[in-house]
Amino acid sequence: WDETHFGKMGSYYINQTFFFDVHPPLGKMLIGLAGYLTGYDGTFPFKKPGDKYDHHHYYGMRALCATLGSFLVPFAYLIVLELSGSLTAALLAAVLLIFDTGCITISQYILLDPILMFFILGAVLSMLKFNAVKDRPFSLTWWKWLMLTGVNLAGALGVKFVGIFVILLVGINTACDLWQLLGAVHVSLFLG
Repeated sequence: WDETHFGKMGSYYINQTFFFDVHPPLGKMLIGLAGYLTGYDGTFPFKKPGDKYDHHHYYGMRALCATLGSFLVPFAYLIVLELSGSLTAALLAAVLLIFDTGCITISQYILLDPILMFFILGAVLSMLKFNAVKDRPFSLTWWKWLMLTGVNLAGALGVKFVGIFVILLVGINTACDLWQLLGAVHVSLFLG
């Protein structure tokens, strides 16, 4: 299980021990922070899958992943509702995720995947909400969704490099918006 790797790396952060990993550090830092805040002291060796945790307080690290994984259901509901406008389709998407045993399983262990999926779906949702308010530029809501899109994009790339693909999605969406603005003759190129 990867739980032995990422739990161990969370312990390294708690103990301030240098290590190298192929993934960016944000996900492992969040796992380490969750463990630290819930009383885990970083002493469990995480040598092989199936080892008993005994008296070690690892629950916070698993709780972080489970909590972020549970956000996927409302994110999927809101994304499908925003894209389709169909309550039935949005409910179906949410129900499918609720009963997806792969999503349930992956969210209960100390893994990077639920953290990554949280940031990816958060970025897509933020982008769609931003698109919904693009007719009100520089309003408070416009800034809120723009900032949340950026934070979620940074989070996705900070957990795993595969987060670059959601950045590509938002970049293509932005390029399409700019292309439409370029062709809009009613929009002035000058202020005033």
